[in-house]
Amino acid sequence: MAISPKAVQELREKTGVGMMDCKRALDEAGGDMEEAIKILRKKGIATAAKKSTRAASEGLVEAHISADGRTGALLEVNCETDFVAKTDDFKDLVAAICAKVATAAPADVEALLDLPSGNAAAQKVKDLIVLKVAKLGENIQLRRFVRYHGEGALVASYIHAGGKIGVLLECEAPAATEELKAVAKDLCMQVAAAAPRFVSRQEVTSDILESEKEIYRAQVLAQGKPANIVDKIVEGKMNKYYEEACLLEQAFVKDSTLSVQKHLDAVAKGLKVVRFTRYVLGEGLKSSACDAQ
Repeated sequence: MAISPKAVQELREKTGVGMMDCKRALDEAGGDMEEAIKILRKKGIATAAKKSTRAASEGLVEAHISADGRTGALLEVNCETDFVAKTDDFKDLVAAICAKVATAAPADVEALLDLPSGNAAAQKVKDLIVLKVAKLGENIQLRRFVRYHGEGALVASYIHAGGKIGVLLECEAPAATEELKAVAKDLCMQVAAAAPRFVSRQEVTSDILESEKEIYRAQVLAQGKPANIVDKIVEGKMNKYYEEACLLEQAFVKDSTLSVQKHLDAVAKGLKVVRFTRYVLGEGLKSSACDAQ
């Protein structure tokens, strides 16, 4: 049967696949639109399989915060080139998946991939990715995500350098006011810029403490300092370590004369930082393959 240009265009709009591939799929399906979509999915899966071993260390870190400020998600999706990462197709894909993380609360990446995408009755998130692989011609890997939620929480995010660094932060707050949201946003910027490892010194584990003390003690002894002042010097170095590694003890990025804690005491009493996550695009990835955790 003759396939109309209108049908080809409709299939292209539904799948994002090229015109000639759509025409061939409709020919093979005898003009049945749903069957043609299935055929293209199968071909897309084959395409994705061929590309799945190619390096995917570019991409985007994206965040999504619910309207009430109580739920947030941070997501990293990788592709092969910065060119594709900057396309609207890729950006829209990442934004849609990040919103799905926030609303559906999947347990892990595998569970997220198996969720309905919302774009079609039987289409899952993994099917949506397959279609984008077919359209964009690059390996796309959903690498990792984190989701924060709490009834008394205030969740904020910050994306830096066009999606190269992303931060999600959760606070305890009496209310999700615009003023407190602005303070939480500043804290996210702090985490992005200063890369703390912990919220406070109480979170620093004993093994890390002992390791740092051992290193500092060795440094001081190697300098020939008198034994009776070694402990005092090591204590001073540990205080410096806390100032660098702990968010609340860092110098505030907008006013270096204040620590983050003193800034909070001054502008947001009652706001307590619970936790944060900081993603750097492609960190830990080898150039030969994408790490899909």
